[in-house]
Amino acid sequence: MFTGFAGPVARADINPALLNDKPAFIADVMRQMTLEEKIGQLRLISIGADMPQPKLLKEIAEGRIGGMFNTVTRADNRPLQDAAVRNSRMKIPLFFAYDVVHGLRTIFPISLAQASSWDLDAIALSARTSAMEASSDGIDMTFAPMVDITHDPRWGRTSEGFGEDPYLVSQIAKASVRAFQGPTLPIAADRVMASVKHFALYGAVEGGRDYNVVNMSPMRMYDDYLPPYRAAVDAGTGAVMVALNSINGVPATSNVWLMQDLLRKDWGFKGVTVSDHGAITELLKHGVAKDEREAARLAIKAGIDMSMADQVYDRELPDLVKSGEVSIQEIDNAVREILGAKYDMGLFHNPYLRIGNAVDDPVEVNADSRLHRDAARDVARKSIVLLENRKQTLPLKKAGTIALIGPLSDAPIDMMGSWSAGGVAKQSVTLYQGLRNALGNKARLIHARGANITEDRHIVEYLNFLNWDTPEVTQDKRSPAAMIAEAVKAAKQSDVVIAAVGEARGMSHESSSRTSLDLPANQLALLKALKATGKPLVLVLMNGRPLALNWERDNADAILETWYTGTEGGNAISDVLFGDYNPSGKLPISFPRSVGQIPVYYNHLRIGRPYTEGKPGNYTSQYFEEPNGPLYPFGYGLSYTDFSLSNVSLSSPTMARGGKIEASVTVKNTGARDGATVVQLYIQDVAASVVRPVKELKDFRKIMLKAGEEQVVRFAIDEDKLKFFNAQLQHVAEAGEFNIQIGLDSQKVMQQSFTLQ
Repeated sequence: MFTGFAGPVARADINPALLNDKPAFIADVMRQMTLEEKIGQLRLISIGADMPQPKLLKEIAEGRIGGMFNTVTRADNRPLQDAAVRNSRMKIPLFFAYDVVHGLRTIFPISLAQASSWDLDAIALSARTSAMEASSDGIDMTFAPMVDITHDPRWGRTSEGFGEDPYLVSQIAKASVRAFQGPTLPIAADRVMASVKHFALYGAVEGGRDYNVVNMSPMRMYDDYLPPYRAAVDAGTGAVMVALNSINGVPATSNVWLMQDLLRKDWGFKGVTVSDHGAITELLKHGVAKDEREAARLAIKAGIDMSMADQVYDRELPDLVKSGEVSIQEIDNAVREILGAKYDMGLFHNPYLRIGNAVDDPVEVNADSRLHRDAARDVARKSIVLLENRKQTLPLKKAGTIALIGPLSDAPIDMMGSWSAGGVAKQSVTLYQGLRNALGNKARLIHARGANITEDRHIVEYLNFLNWDTPEVTQDKRSPAAMIAEAVKAAKQSDVVIAAVGEARGMSHESSSRTSLDLPANQLALLKALKATGKPLVLVLMNGRPLALNWERDNADAILETWYTGTEGGNAISDVLFGDYNPSGKLPISFPRSVGQIPVYYNHLRIGRPYTEGKPGNYTSQYFEEPNGPLYPFGYGLSYTDFSLSNVSLSSPTMARGGKIEASVTVKNTGARDGATVVQLYIQDVAASVVRPVKELKDFRKIMLKAGEEQVVRFAIDEDKLKFFNAQLQHVAEAGEFNIQIGLDSQKVMQQSFTLQ
């Protein structure tokens, strides 16, 4: 007997004494299951037009569904779980999953913004809070964290990831998984299981075009793209979502090497694997399966345990087993992992662990009292990056007249960014609201829209189709000239102009790859008109990817990269604008000067004819039309104070095999304000058996210093920090010279050298 919702729930001849012995318990359950019930566990289904609730309840009761996604309240989930544990023969509980990427009800900054904090505690706070809210609404699993490395900001899902660097993203992956799941198994009632995604290499799609192919050398794959997934696995992620792309000609969904040899055998992953939405039937479009039968066979043999949002396993696996093309052992392997995940979620101990009783349901699911606004504001402030600040334009004074202008100045839905789960736009604090809150009656605030997001009708239609539930992009019917005239009039009355510009959130989303990284032409025209007024111009950028900001950098007096800051975004941005919070964010991804430069990333491989700044460029690797290198480098970000670094000190000029040395610098706050900064450690392998990167991030510290205070920052360097995958894919550290570089971004560094013996 299991105790759960509404008293004891009888089960099908399963010995309750086995409940505390996971392998024995699962074996006992599987012993009693029919083939049809086993295949039913492999199906992850969403309520929709093709699966209305009456049909859904019937199939659950027949034991033909293993899990649900996109149903996100206790009241909705309870009857589905009732159908599973009361009406099905085996009474195996369902699990409920959802894309809780950066918050469920309280929306935190997008993932790329959180990475800009370089603050693992802040990132963990976001994931921990998200887990609390998700579990309280009956969700057992989140399809997060998304740890795809990307070097191409044209990719729309850049916003959903944590940037370009394998070390930084790996640290975030570990922190996120642990915060989502907690330290115990079974996972506690107020935590959820993580499903790291998208395995693998999804962020490397060719041309930055979503769902495109990936072709990559094994060494690069192992060194640059696989580490964050491995870090999530090592941190104990209970699930892995499989990518939609192909890898060197083989789709991830049918890739035996990826799913079996690498994930299970080499990395030792014991959890459940889930296809992305409809990915198994897409094997036909990839051209590796001639029909759904073959697609199902390829996927199950590759090790795809659960089929998301299609019927292919249900239709095809019974006959494939009957014909001998798929073995019962292959079915059992998948079922064992699914039941193991449910066990680890605590659902066999209590199927209603996160659903609870109706009497405990919130009166209003979206009540403001359920939000965690203080946490969201704290994380948002830490995620903002100060890119420019000429003549100390910022922080602003809470006095005089301030003009707030731009299409994103009062845009509640865009504040939340993509994948905003159950967030409610009207609960978002816009920049306009945040400024009003900060200023009160201390200063006059003038507001004008100034421009639409874009005047391109095709783009507007696309974005509104993409968000089919409710059109998100609304157009002011006035002409661009009329809107600019109104904005200029407002600017002329002000002491300073704040311009909120960038992308609508749908422009940085799945299936939103771009061919241009410029601001839309009408927004740039607005900025030029505002600049012509001669008033100080502060840009507040809202976007989900790096943008090409050449004119903006040269002409704005200050630029804040705020990304999409979430529910408390307007308050957080205002805190930074007025100096109530000193910005400390650093870029987790390089900003190119133009699309033509892509890819631009700091840890690129060394080449025989590198371009050297300050020397003639002829016959070196360069683009001759514009300056080389990024507009803003990885790790870059300013503060309202200044910091200095001493020379690097090493504890020894040599490192013995199996030993370690210590690198240290003294960091001093030389300015007049207290502030935080990120001290970054990079290592360069001077000579190796294969071409190695110009430098690689290997550690970092975020420190807070009072004005005038200094601190010695120490980094331990061992042999593991020197390892890479050689041509034989051996993970090695080769003897020789290494350069240690320490700086406050990836370009301006202090250097010292040592030798590995």
